[in-house]
Amino acid sequence: MPPKEGHIVDESRLDTDIHLNAAIQTEIDKDEKRVKRIIRKVDFRMVPILGLLYMWALIDRVNLPVIQIAGMAKELGTNQGNRYTLITMIFFITYILFDYPSNICLRKLGAAKWLGLIGTCWGCLTIAMGFCQSWKTVLVCRAIFGAFEAGMAPGSVYLLSCWYTRYEVQKRFAAWACIGVFGSGLSSLLAYGITTMGTHRGLHAWRWIFIIEGIVSAAIGVLATIILIDFPDRAARPGMFMKKSFLTPEEAAIVLARVERDRADAVPEPFTARNILRALRDWKMWQFPFLLFCNNLTVYSFSYFLPIILQGSMHYSAKMTYILNVPPYVFAAFWMFGAGFLNDRVKMRGPTLVTQALIIIMGTSLMAFAKNPGARYFGVFIAVGGTNSNIPTIYGYQHNNITGQTKRALATAMLLMGGGCGGIVASFVFRQEDALDYLPGMITVIVSQVLTVLLVSLNFVYFLHRNRKADRGEVILEDTPGFRYAY
Repeated sequence: MPPKEGHIVDESRLDTDIHLNAAIQTEIDKDEKRVKRIIRKVDFRMVPILGLLYMWALIDRVNLPVIQIAGMAKELGTNQGNRYTLITMIFFITYILFDYPSNICLRKLGAAKWLGLIGTCWGCLTIAMGFCQSWKTVLVCRAIFGAFEAGMAPGSVYLLSCWYTRYEVQKRFAAWACIGVFGSGLSSLLAYGITTMGTHRGLHAWRWIFIIEGIVSAAIGVLATIILIDFPDRAARPGMFMKKSFLTPEEAAIVLARVERDRADAVPEPFTARNILRALRDWKMWQFPFLLFCNNLTVYSFSYFLPIILQGSMHYSAKMTYILNVPPYVFAAFWMFGAGFLNDRVKMRGPTLVTQALIIIMGTSLMAFAKNPGARYFGVFIAVGGTNSNIPTIYGYQHNNITGQTKRALATAMLLMGGGCGGIVASFVFRQEDALDYLPGMITVIVSQVLTVLLVSLNFVYFLHRNRKADRGEVILEDTPGFRYAY
């Protein structure tokens, strides 16, 4: 979507040595060889460290069921009444409340400072949970933990979205999420390895899971402070620990020119109440979070209750439960990256969302109603693969269909709030009294995916209709000439 002739960008909010208008007019961003070199540089510097942060965030977030099995339930009584449900649920309350404020801090303080700080903080808090002496203390720690971790996923998605064009970003979302999901799948094996320590220095094995994983998380937070790069409009500034800037001013201008041609929002506008209220009037701002709500209801259902289902309902030993929890997530990591690559290639999101939702329905139905343990475990594979792959697909779906940095920051935070609400519902629909099969929870998961299929199918019809009207010159979509919705 090239800017029209005479298109002038307000450079007042950019560093004085970044000449975006000159880059657009001279078309230096169309030097494919140079652009590939710059984007590859960005890929290797940003995606791996964001992926590591996300991986340990997920490990720290979803290690509860294996810790529950490893001895926390017996020592702290977290298997009594609704205690485990409360511990899993409280995290999402503060996670939801702090999503958007965290994105504002990200923009104000910079990605390295903010994401590195919160990563270090939640790592230290995870260590502290290893020393809790009552389930109520764990509950309080999980509430604070949610506030720290609230900035991780929305911050990463927002940061990545500002560096890449609309049809190259999902593979980056997928690579970032792939690292996270792959690692979180291995967390069961890591937890099992730690439990073999037994009681050490007066602390039971489940406590060492918290402590060791927390130490690694805190270390990665410190590493992120050193390595992580900021938004492209600040990429020509020296880093916190490095005197040399990540990009030259001309390279930064090339990145920004590509984004400006793609969707005309390379320069950040002020975060004002007026801009926020205007963004909130768009129905898409509310539907995309609901789609992630439906998906993450499934994600967290499996994250928090799959080990318990494997051991209690499918009658596997604790050791086999740790082992069998790993392959579905490793499989999901490859699946989501393949889907991300394909979606960017064909420039479509909706058909993949619908297909994977139908696969989730099939997998969950096998888990809920099949009698053979092998068939039920196959259901786990395809349900976990489909629901995890739909996470970056929904990120890309939202990113492709909105413009403006204020709107994008708000939309990303709202998206993750919707996902957090899915975690709350998952905590309540998988009730202790429904163990060991959790049939009401399984049916809720199936209904959520049916809703996903219906909504995305309706969007397909609406976006197609609006794009055709724009092609005829009857409307301007998203107040951006040349913009077209992604189906």
